[in-house]
Amino acid sequence: MTGSTSLRVRLPALVLVSEVAMIVLYAVFVTYDDNANAKMHNNATNPMENSLYRDYPYFADVQVMIFVGFGCLLAFFRFYGFSGMVFNFLTATFAIQWAILVQGFFQFYYAGKIHLGVVNLLNAEFACAVVLISFGAVLGKTSPVQLLVMALLEIPLFSVTEWVVLKYIRITDAGGSILIHLFACYFGLGVTFMLYRPSLNKGHSKEMTSYPSDILSLMGTLFLWVFWPSFNSALTSKGDDQHRAVLHTFLGLSSSTITAFALSAVFNKRGKLTMADIQNVTLAGGVTVGASVDMMISPVAAYALGIMGCTACFFGYKYLTPFLADHMRIQDQCGIHNLHGLTGLISSTAGICAILLATEETYGPSMYQIFSHRAPPEGDPKLQELQSLIPGLKPGLGRTAQEQALYQVAAIFSTMAASAVGGLLTGWVMKLPFMASPSDEDCFNDELFFDMPSDFDTAEGLKIPTSFDEKVQMASINTTVET
Repeated sequence: MTGSTSLRVRLPALVLVSEVAMIVLYAVFVTYDDNANAKMHNNATNPMENSLYRDYPYFADVQVMIFVGFGCLLAFFRFYGFSGMVFNFLTATFAIQWAILVQGFFQFYYAGKIHLGVVNLLNAEFACAVVLISFGAVLGKTSPVQLLVMALLEIPLFSVTEWVVLKYIRITDAGGSILIHLFACYFGLGVTFMLYRPSLNKGHSKEMTSYPSDILSLMGTLFLWVFWPSFNSALTSKGDDQHRAVLHTFLGLSSSTITAFALSAVFNKRGKLTMADIQNVTLAGGVTVGASVDMMISPVAAYALGIMGCTACFFGYKYLTPFLADHMRIQDQCGIHNLHGLTGLISSTAGICAILLATEETYGPSMYQIFSHRAPPEGDPKLQELQSLIPGLKPGLGRTAQEQALYQVAAIFSTMAASAVGGLLTGWVMKLPFMASPSDEDCFNDELFFDMPSDFDTAEGLKIPTSFDEKVQMASINTTVET
């Protein structure tokens, strides 16, 4: 990885080719959906019933998470703030416009066109979140060209996986624990496995944080924390399902936050708080409640899931991340396996338990709306009875709780397998010599790809963090570590 890193030709060429392709595809295939088409509206149409007013608030909230939350969170390295935020901006913008097309062919394509509305943008932002989570595994070690290529390849694989799981396996995953968090995690781990750099296990002179960078990163955490209920509830059924999703997400985040503070103080050798814990572990509850977020799991279960997710995430950062780097060639830079992988598995397991415990006594007839695949099939007399109680209830597959649980398990393993294999192949492509990959020495360094201002600090003479604890706790350039 010692080739030229100049972006003068590589980045403009990639952007030019992609934009020409986008223009052609948008011109040929994309049109407005009925809610955005002027021909579909007249004096008898109520403008306030337009889907914009239902979907746009969630779109705006997730937009903040994508561009501000993720952007600030990834700017925690002292000498990589420009890159963390700007590469997030670049990658997210490309991923969303690409996902509108790719997802459009699977979800919104009919009459020869992709019909575009705000809901398309919302779905595309969820696909973008997948790419940004995977980005966390290779933060500081990739060029913008590599990241765009990663998004170019990951979005189609995610869209195909999502389509297969939802259309053929047919699962319940309102908060995206399986299709978003697990997919993004194991795809990112596959990529970072292929981009393994042995010398970085010993630390890097620029792999450190600072007082301002940690504050900026914490701001990203706060934005993600505040808007996570919208993320988990955006695509749930409107009404009581969405109401429960907001409640459960807030309770899970709240319990994981206070648990993170307690664990951070207990396991710090000096009894102090560690910023890396506050920036990441506090968010675990939002992921852990995802698979069961719209179910009748009870508030106390959501609270307990937040504690469980936080605990798993915390110990994952402390013990599992360095183990993966030292023994399995997986350098998980932002610890996505802890915040999205472990918590995603806990969430998926909780979702399966909730499916097995669901009864009509608890849910009433709306159980067949929440667990739509358990609804009676077409022609079943019970379907007509239920439709008289719940107008608009669609025929299901007549699955039992046990059958649906097995399909959930199948979706978990198929998603993990597809994402891991896709990550390995994408990582292989990203290693090609014309991808402007930084050398080991130039990792975590804004100067490689940016013209830096005159007051930019250098890392000359600073101590290289030699242990994992030191790398995650180093919050300043002070080279004296108290004992």
